[in-house]
Amino acid sequence: MAKLLVTGSSGLIGSEVCVYFASQGWAIHGIDNNQRAIFFGSQGDTRWNQQRLQSQIKGFVHHELDIRNRRGILDLIESLKPDAIIHTAAQPSHDKAAAIPFDDFDTNAVGTLNLLEATRQFVPEAPFIHMSTNKVYGDAPNEIPLVELETRWDYGDLTYEQGIPESFRIDQSKHSLFGASKVAADIIVQEYGRYFGLKTCCLRGGCLTGPNHSGVELHGFLSYLVKCNLEGRTYKVFGYKGKQVRDNIHSYDVARFIEEFIQAPRSGEVYNLGGGKDNTCSILEAFDIVAGLSGKKMQYDYVDKNREGDHICYYSDLSKIKEHYPNWSVTKPLDGIFAEIVAAWSDRLQ
Repeated sequence: MAKLLVTGSSGLIGSEVCVYFASQGWAIHGIDNNQRAIFFGSQGDTRWNQQRLQSQIKGFVHHELDIRNRRGILDLIESLKPDAIIHTAAQPSHDKAAAIPFDDFDTNAVGTLNLLEATRQFVPEAPFIHMSTNKVYGDAPNEIPLVELETRWDYGDLTYEQGIPESFRIDQSKHSLFGASKVAADIIVQEYGRYFGLKTCCLRGGCLTGPNHSGVELHGFLSYLVKCNLEGRTYKVFGYKGKQVRDNIHSYDVARFIEEFIQAPRSGEVYNLGGGKDNTCSILEAFDIVAGLSGKKMQYDYVDKNREGDHICYYSDLSKIKEHYPNWSVTKPLDGIFAEIVAAWSDRLQ
């Protein structure tokens, strides 16, 4: 039986990947140490998700390990010899990184290097899939001329009619320290593919979402927004008139793409993986969608200051990913994603 090693296995994408590949007959090993609870407090705790995996997946093996532990990572990959590695573990918050710069860089950049070098030494044929982020582009997308519509911003330059392509520059812009540490990881994942020939890819995610997200204010846009609505809490909108736009992709569609890559891997590739133009919404539009599902009016305060380095409008051009992997497409539309998240939070908050 093929063995899969998933880092950040108790998180949104990690847990989705574990369940999906288990259903395809893989033996699943997960690395997680609930660091999200340390970064974000009890609201970010993912132990419930770890327990869900242990109860749902037959033979699931949980490894309580920090990816910053170089010796631990080397020893685990040497002994386990996984057939593929999916790296979703990270310090994921734009804002939090500034308060914990060493933890952020050591987790995102050095932790990724630990995993890559262990892969090169012990399982060089194993595909290595890295969850990168659209934040590697920094705030450079904000330089694109925009048009202001009633409820959202959109690109005013037809070059970007389908979104941001992988050729968009990633330097000479403001990233946040989180974005910078993820750039370091992204480049080194590419380098282990281009220089050493490993089968690596970076997936530069848009808004990755789904019902198993432990959404908090600093990370997990849709999940946290829905939670605030259901609990009657006040949501803070940071700048851009609440018209900032993101493309949203369900974690299930992320797992489906990862399967496609493992079946036909390439070396040193980069893909923008998001919901694409069809799955975009602004914060104001998201308020209306969730209120329509829950029957509760959204309570929010507007803060007239945007987050440092934040995108005004970002959605992924999916042309390259569809060209390389034509069997893959987005299967979960935006309305369905919202409905799933509302149902999941409704259950968890009872």
